[in-house]
Amino acid sequence: MSAVRQFENHEDGPGKKAGVVRIALAGNPNSGKTTVFNGYTGARQHVGNYPGVTVDRKEGHITVEGTPVTVVDLPGTYSLTAYSQEELVARRELSAGHVQAVIDVVDASALERNLLLTVQMLEMGIPVVLCCNMMDEARAAGIHIDMEHLGKLLGIPVLPMVARSGEGLQAAMKTAIALAREGKREPLRFSYGSDLDPVIADMEKRIAESGLLTNRHLPSWVALKMLEGDSEIWHEARLSDAHITAELEDICKKTAAHVRDTLNANLESIITDYRYGYIRSLLRDGIVRQDAGKDRLALSDKLDKVLTNAFFGPLIMIGVLYLMFQVTFELGAYPQGWVEDGFTWLGDAITAALPEGLAQSLIVDGIIAGVGGVLSFVPLILIMFVLISFMEDSGYMARVAYMMDRIFRFFGLHGASVMPYIIAGGTAGGCASPGAMTTRTLRSPKEKLATLLTLPYMACGAKLPVFLLLAGAFFPDNAATVMFLLTLSGWVVALVVARFLRSTIVKGEATPFVMELPPYRMPTPFGLLLHCWERAWMYIKKAGTILVAVAVLIWAGMTFPSLPEDKAAPFEQQIAQIEEQISAMPEGAEGRAALEDQLGEVKNDLSEEELSYSVAGRLGKAVEPFTRPAGFDWRTDIALLAGVAAKESIVATLGTAYALGEQDPEDAAPLAERLKADSNWSPASALALMLFVLMYSPCFVALVVIKQEAGSWGWLAFSILFNTALAYGVAVIAYQVGKSVL
Repeated sequence: MSAVRQFENHEDGPGKKAGVVRIALAGNPNSGKTTVFNGYTGARQHVGNYPGVTVDRKEGHITVEGTPVTVVDLPGTYSLTAYSQEELVARRELSAGHVQAVIDVVDASALERNLLLTVQMLEMGIPVVLCCNMMDEARAAGIHIDMEHLGKLLGIPVLPMVARSGEGLQAAMKTAIALAREGKREPLRFSYGSDLDPVIADMEKRIAESGLLTNRHLPSWVALKMLEGDSEIWHEARLSDAHITAELEDICKKTAAHVRDTLNANLESIITDYRYGYIRSLLRDGIVRQDAGKDRLALSDKLDKVLTNAFFGPLIMIGVLYLMFQVTFELGAYPQGWVEDGFTWLGDAITAALPEGLAQSLIVDGIIAGVGGVLSFVPLILIMFVLISFMEDSGYMARVAYMMDRIFRFFGLHGASVMPYIIAGGTAGGCASPGAMTTRTLRSPKEKLATLLTLPYMACGAKLPVFLLLAGAFFPDNAATVMFLLTLSGWVVALVVARFLRSTIVKGEATPFVMELPPYRMPTPFGLLLHCWERAWMYIKKAGTILVAVAVLIWAGMTFPSLPEDKAAPFEQQIAQIEEQISAMPEGAEGRAALEDQLGEVKNDLSEEELSYSVAGRLGKAVEPFTRPAGFDWRTDIALLAGVAAKESIVATLGTAYALGEQDPEDAAPLAERLKADSNWSPASALALMLFVLMYSPCFVALVVIKQEAGSWGWLAFSILFNTALAYGVAVIAYQVGKSVL
């Protein structure tokens, strides 16, 4: 029986039962920490956010030999310096006493880099179990680690692990539980050189005597963080004791000036250098050996010569991304059709079960049609996230960010911004909501904000039905070219606006692109499926819950108030007369078809009159004078207002507005013909509408996520108003120029 299967699920939350042990998993990105967490907890995980930030908080509850354990998956981070949200969250969780021990997952083939985080945790006095993960890859590359000797030098247990197969998981957890019961340890101490050692000792003494932050942190660790210029610690210290903090600040300033004058360096870099020096001293004397003639990165290096080549790399990247979306749409078309058919069957069943009236219309035309249209995208999202997870876990996504960094940096963004753009619809078909969630990987708040505010310009999957409808109707000979240019326009607008924002209201220093490209490795199927299900379930919950309310509001707005009897009477009388004439004629009789067409037109006229009288119709007509310069009439305005709730609603709302009922985005030919026959429509107005839809306010679900990630209602309002104003200006220009060109 594998180590993974020897854990029992434990449903009690942290601290709810006496004797619960809280164990954290820490490690660098790409160290395999997530695989370890999945191995312990499986699918029984609780995913949320840490208070006040948007970093994922994952916990799982298990029982190990009768001991209830809460496993906390800390964000992947290279250090505990509070630069990014991930680093800040990990450090707060460790320093606040929320966990009793840490399983530190390190890449066995990159010990020197990974041990920086280990050393920093040991300096905090935290009980740590060091687990050298991916030992199968290390052994295959001829790498040997003397773990017993390394453990003696560090004073902690050092164990081998292969998380993919479950090797070492049980031993690591049992060891961590034993350390947790022992309690905190003495902090790791080593020399930081003759310039800093006396200063650290003096500051530590002052901090201990004054009790500054000693209820939460060790004095030696506080002294080190102050010398590093850690803003979080300085803020805590000033709030705790301004007087002693001022004394310590004076010491740090004098020390910084001395180091700058004598060593031409800053304190943070000096401390980091000494930490790496200590790590290198540990790894000498045969701790790590490699068999002669074996190069652990030989395959990765060979692949990178092609995959990150200055010329071929970007071409391969475009091909991979294009293939990813092709596979998504080709494979997803079948289950998407099944979901759509399921909702159609459900609508038909309820139509047959309920009498005609408001209740039937609300459930069928409102909730089922609205929510079903969005949930039909779930199969596509599942497939897309499996492929994206494969790219991430295999190491290729890090190469994509590396290649794009130079281009993105010119526009004030980070290379890692490319992934949120792609997920949001950079190659058409994505979604802004998960794209916005992906910005959590960006270290700089300014770069994250600029990315958040511009990724809605991508051609997401919800916009595609609009583009397909209008491109096919008004540009039938060049529909594919129009679609490609719209996708390209999304990128151009996003990058130009990002440059504008980074030069004005979102100014800030660019974050250096520091990334150690991990070796290529094959992801585990379980990890891929779990990863994609987490993301897809978040989409289902947000889309499903919010869109129920949105669908009801759209239905109500287009239904009430109902047309007064005196205004509806002429249409109803005409309908009754035509129906009477039709019923008096046998099937196939001459003139019957013409009467049926006439009946349909009168019913359409009645539906149009009812819509015009509704709240949505009145609102559309009120807005029409402002949108006329862009070529939009009141029906289009209603659809665009519905599109703020969900872009999927635009085609359906246009169909209803033109008295054709709900339109299937995949089969909108009747609506296309009606638009082409309407004198208010032209190729110029169609182009203006496509550009407006591409750029105007994000949908409601995306706005919710943007607000969560940006942390401010102000930026949400900016995203609505600025994007809509820009879209309006572009649409007006496109329409006015297009009238004379198209």
